[in-house]
Amino acid sequence: MKRVSLYIPQVDDLWFRQECMADEKTMEYNAGYDVSYSGYNYKTGCIDFPKSEHKCWFENKMKDQNFFYAYILDNEINKFVGYCNFKLVENGIATCGIVIKAEYRGKGYMKPAMIELIKQAKIKNVKTLTDTVPENRANALKCFYALGFKKTGEYISKKFNQDELVAKIELAIQK
Repeated sequence: MKRVSLYIPQVDDLWFRQECMADEKTMEYNAGYDVSYSGYNYKTGCIDFPKSEHKCWFENKMKDQNFFYAYILDNEINKFVGYCNFKLVENGIATCGIVIKAEYRGKGYMKPAMIELIKQAKIKNVKTLTDTVPENRANALKCFYALGFKKTGEYISKKFNQDELVAKIELAIQK
């Protein structure tokens, strides 16, 4: 049995997404950006996701054929440890993301979860997965590069009004 699998959540499972998005340690990577989406906390990176919004989010996102979202399930302990996703944006290109809950970071979940996400991208005929990752997230970049992602560029972002170097990465998916 594989240690990690992807689990497609139902509306009643969105408590885990809510829990992750409310956890300051999990969301600290997301803090300090000048964004304007509803419920975003600049200081903590947390995003409000009240239960009253679960059904609407599910209907809008999970039923979108261009969007894939799954929880990362540790099959040995039978617990969700994070979530991952991709969204087709144009001509076979999809942006991807992965969040490992803070208490599970550094325990080897990212690589097997990304391998499973890449399998799902192949099924959906994604030709290229892309992401942007701050250069100071060295462990995440190391994992992406080990999976075959290549750096295609970089740009300067602002985090807490300080310059932050961000890598643009992509993976050409082989059929």
